[in-house]
Amino acid sequence: MARTVLIVDDSTTIRAFAKIFLKGLGVELVEAEDGVQALALLRKTPVDVCVVDIDMPKMDGLTFTRELRKDSLLAKLPVVLLTGDRTEETRKKGREAGANDLVQKPIKGPELVAVVKKYLEPAA
Repeated sequence: MARTVLIVDDSTTIRAFAKIFLKGLGVELVEAEDGVQALALLRKTPVDVCVVDIDMPKMDGLTFTRELRKDSLLAKLPVVLLTGDRTEETRKKGREAGANDLVQKPIKGPELVAVVKKYLEPAA
């Protein structure tokens, strides 16, 4: 059974690049434009990992992650945040929201693939 990765970003370009980088993992890729759309999608589509931009309209990635952690059915779903902000404060906010990892923009394909792959592999 194929694993599924949800890519959440308000930029169609970033979603397209992420899909290009991740398709080599042999995963199904689904996408959403913001946190509101992503939460609605998660209620009907099983996903294994979420790759989520921090800075989005309607619901940003930090709020999305906090909302996900409150939901008993989705709370353990791995979240990888994407951000162009390189400050430690942003990393701290991501951890506090419950994110599992953070990848810097501009996205480097090998880095994104390695981080997502880590959450797709079965626990040892």
